[in-house]
Amino acid sequence: MPYKILFFVLVSTITGSYLAAAPLSFPIGNSTPDTAKQKPATEPLNHIVASVNDDVVLASELEKREAMVISQLQQQQAQLPAREALRKQVLDRLVLENLQLQMADRSGIRIDDEALNKNLRKMAGQNNMSLSEFREVLEQDGYDYVSFREQFRNQITINRVRQQMVENRIEVSEQEVDNLLATESSFSDQNREYHLTHILVSIQEAASPEQVQTAKARTQDILARLRGGADFAQVATAESDGQQALEGGDLGWRKSSQLPSIFTDIVVELKPGDISDPIRSPSGFHIIKLVETRGGEERHLIKQTRARHILLRPDALVSEQQVQTRIAQLRERIAQGEDFATLARAHSQDPGSGSNGGGLGWVTPGQMVPEFEQAMNELAPGDVSEPVKSRFGWHLIQVQERREQDDTDEHRRNSARESIRQRKTEEELQIWLRRLRDESYVEYHLDDL
Repeated sequence: MPYKILFFVLVSTITGSYLAAAPLSFPIGNSTPDTAKQKPATEPLNHIVASVNDDVVLASELEKREAMVISQLQQQQAQLPAREALRKQVLDRLVLENLQLQMADRSGIRIDDEALNKNLRKMAGQNNMSLSEFREVLEQDGYDYVSFREQFRNQITINRVRQQMVENRIEVSEQEVDNLLATESSFSDQNREYHLTHILVSIQEAASPEQVQTAKARTQDILARLRGGADFAQVATAESDGQQALEGGDLGWRKSSQLPSIFTDIVVELKPGDISDPIRSPSGFHIIKLVETRGGEERHLIKQTRARHILLRPDALVSEQQVQTRIAQLRERIAQGEDFATLARAHSQDPGSGSNGGGLGWVTPGQMVPEFEQAMNELAPGDVSEPVKSRFGWHLIQVQERREQDDTDEHRRNSARESIRQRKTEEELQIWLRRLRDESYVEYHLDDL
């Protein structure tokens, strides 16, 4: 049975792409297509296929990435576009990656071996393997581990530079959250999700009227082919300038609040299978297709726990072993009938809860550190835990009661805030990527192949 490697990839979005720790089925094992295994008997002379500022993209890089993309498309049983169109899409992506790596270098962003190995171990663990087993499986299936490591390092680097240049600069005000919630026609609409595919015909930031007209005519031609029965995914792969082109333009599932504002009113009017008219934005002309919808009204309920604790910490005067002994003694005193709150006020070193008898109030899932929360969740009301160690020290935990709480309003605000952040990030990222591309020297040499 083949493994599925969870790999950091450029996750496509409506207006661009961003790096996320999202799983991509990166098939290795006995299902790996022959294109990933075949090695030429002799190495051909390498060529430059693109000049990117003071750097270059080599034919060998293009061919390796092209083989990987073909592998993935074949695994998805997708129809391959014309080889020339596919090669152009792959080269565009390599150029954009190169520009971002140059930006990372200028910004002093480096991923050292320790950080790289930590992420590789995490990836291996997600596949239930040690790092050595992970490497062995990769090499058995024809992947060069050194090249794999460097590509992975590059993807993490790109993630860091995008966080620095775009994501960390995004701010969301409470007024924006209020405005978004006020414009939702109903709670049901906010929770409805749309599966979309997308084609972008891009234009430069300072495009002339003639260039805009050329892009518009190209968009109309693409739309005519789509409405004439052409396969949307195949056309997107061959024609789209969006970063999701190699995925057939597939944007996945989006709530209406997560869509760029220029799309929202149009998407809600489409029926599954419908293709929109061209949509103009600063990035160019967009065509979207609604694949299907799902979801509707739902309430968000959470299980809360009212708990209290006693915290003891080791320090320069009190050793770890002494703390363990003291916390065990306190537990024994509680078991003998002494009052938990009285002991917490007398002994707990948590300044926030100690004077309150150790009371933490109602605790929401995810609010406490994992070790604390796991131990707390295993207790019945009234029970006292065994000593629990966390990064804060040693705890005794008592659960007082539990309840199910309707958290819908707060959940809606958090969802709206995250939707606005994601929308702003995607829009700003696309602007930044386009500016980065327009302000750089890029020349293609595909005719040399």
